[in-house]
Amino acid sequence: MTPRERVLQAFAHAQSDEVPIDFGGHRSSGIAAIAYARLRDHLGLPKRTLRVYDGIQQLAIIDEDVLARFGGDAVEMGRGFAGQAEHWQEWTLPDGTPCQLPAWTKVERAADMWVLRSPTGTAMGRMPDGALYFEQTHFPFAEADDLEALPSAYEECMWTSSLTASPPGPLAAGAEGRRRLREGAARFRAGTDRAIIGLFGGNLLETGQFLYRNDNFFMLLAGEPRRAEAFLDKVVELHLANLRSFLAAVGDSIDIIVFGDDLGMQSGPQISPEMYRRIFKPRHKLMWETAKSLAPVKVMLHCCGGVRELLPDLIDAGLDAINPVQITCRGMEPEGLKRDFGKDIVFWGGGCDTQDVLPHGSPREVRDHVRRQVEIMSKGGGFVFQQVHNILANVPPENIVAMFDTVRK
Repeated sequence: MTPRERVLQAFAHAQSDEVPIDFGGHRSSGIAAIAYARLRDHLGLPKRTLRVYDGIQQLAIIDEDVLARFGGDAVEMGRGFAGQAEHWQEWTLPDGTPCQLPAWTKVERAADMWVLRSPTGTAMGRMPDGALYFEQTHFPFAEADDLEALPSAYEECMWTSSLTASPPGPLAAGAEGRRRLREGAARFRAGTDRAIIGLFGGNLLETGQFLYRNDNFFMLLAGEPRRAEAFLDKVVELHLANLRSFLAAVGDSIDIIVFGDDLGMQSGPQISPEMYRRIFKPRHKLMWETAKSLAPVKVMLHCCGGVRELLPDLIDAGLDAINPVQITCRGMEPEGLKRDFGKDIVFWGGGCDTQDVLPHGSPREVRDHVRRQVEIMSKGGGFVFQQVHNILANVPPENIVAMFDTVRK
């Protein structure tokens, strides 16, 4: 079985020859660059230029020798782009390790911190000395909104600006960029037998949080639902236009399209099932059905937190897979998830707890934990192994090896 066949077998809810593995196939299955540098040293692999494709989360591009070592079955489409030196700029990680960031990222030193700038020079995010990631500092609609200026507001927000995008980023902008995107994606597919993931986004709840700030958007949803829905309709309008353009270019070259919306938190959903059903479900359904009508893709939602109560509606809206399956949240116990929803949705994740076990456990504890998770989640297919979200900077390399080697065995 090829890696791509193995992953697609999971979507067919059928047992494959091996448990499919995702390591770095999208922006929440990867590894912090600091941890990645230590992992390469631990494996005795040669030194290579360390490229950080996601500056906000400090995520490294995983090289082919590491993917081959651990058996990665999925890869993100962006790895087919920005392969030349001119697409990168020199930078330094918080621990002093030299690396490279995408050339289009506007990052500058200011007193005791690093600052991310928007195209107009707004400070969108900051990383104080001693921190390992950037945090958002500017919310374009916090004081007043302007729905007609939504595209401009996107550029002023750390999470949505083209200047913080991972490859291909601005290389795919405009008519000429669409051609490069189409040709690059087709060329990338011809050169790999791994399942290819296309990152899209299409965030709804999170877009409101990114632009208004969490507190403001929650109050808008609760106190002025018509105004909130007018905003979301404008967001969906932009998403659908981008979705049609994106899939027209790469629909034949990807297997899975990833949408994003963190609907949960440690204690359960951020919003009630009734609010999800009334406000967000119809809009998710429209986008996901549109994606499937435009290309032969599977739809995956990156959705952190405890969302058990929302799963029936997410499935009904057309969702094929959910990630990262945050098993330490209320209601997200793997036995119950697999029993109640295992025939209806692919669990892309939940393979190893990254809050406690992976960073703080011994290699033996990691192996025992992963073995239990795989035994539960892989029965009958419908499971792709991934640790719960990215491997953070403080994770010992021995634990990373123990995790993936246990799955391979």
